[in-house]
Amino acid sequence: MAKSKPPFDKLEDFEKLERSYFGSTKTVYRKGSGPAVVVMTEIPGITPKVADFARRVADIGCTVVMPSLYGVDGRRPTSGYIATSVAKVCVSQEFTTFTTGKSSPVIVWLRELARELHQECGGPGVGAVGMCLTGGFALAMMVDEEMIAPVLSQPSTPFSLSGSHKSDIAISPTELKVVKERVDAGVCVLGLRFSDDPMSPPERFETLRRELGEGFIGVEIDSSPGNAHGFEKSAHSVLTEELVDEPGHPTHDALNQVLDHFRDKLLA
Repeated sequence: MAKSKPPFDKLEDFEKLERSYFGSTKTVYRKGSGPAVVVMTEIPGITPKVADFARRVADIGCTVVMPSLYGVDGRRPTSGYIATSVAKVCVSQEFTTFTTGKSSPVIVWLRELARELHQECGGPGVGAVGMCLTGGFALAMMVDEEMIAPVLSQPSTPFSLSGSHKSDIAISPTELKVVKERVDAGVCVLGLRFSDDPMSPPERFETLRRELGEGFIGVEIDSSPGNAHGFEKSAHSVLTEELVDEPGHPTHDALNQVLDHFRDKLLA
């Protein structure tokens, strides 16, 4: 019989630290050396597969930092755990889950983390990847010049209650103006999603293409009925839960595209 997976990744290969900004203290997990990449976790929290992705980023020569934003660090996802995390996030004052035209308040804390990491780790700037709830956070972090390698994986907020929610990219008009200026100056935004993912609707990528033009590279993996790789319509987590780390598989190719993005922008 196959052994059952342990319920937790103890994250023992990461350095566990505390960071305090604007009166808010959060645990962060740090690993590696070189220019910094902030990995912002999907719902329900820092799962073993999120941690594995962070390890891959550290392996290419970056300092990876995972802030603990919600959930139980290292716990494997279950349906009940996911539901509990969603409920807590929806009532949290740090996250904007339904409001359009606005970034989450926690972005201010994350920007300060990125500034400090750039000072500590050096290099040309900082990278970041958000997933699901945090999927669009790296876009809002581009307001600061330190953010030069943003990745948006299955951006899912604001939650898709209407057409305007589906097309919204979770930043304010003022932030978008700065982001567009930074794209014009050469910063490239990488986005990932499954084609039929209802949590990360195609309208959101359409907005990013319209607003950012060639500065946005959207990778959309076919999950339509009868797709070649057997993805369910509900396929969502490109870099973690749905990842098949085998050459030629589209999620493997997407992972490598993210790692190459960090190599090109931070390590070249």
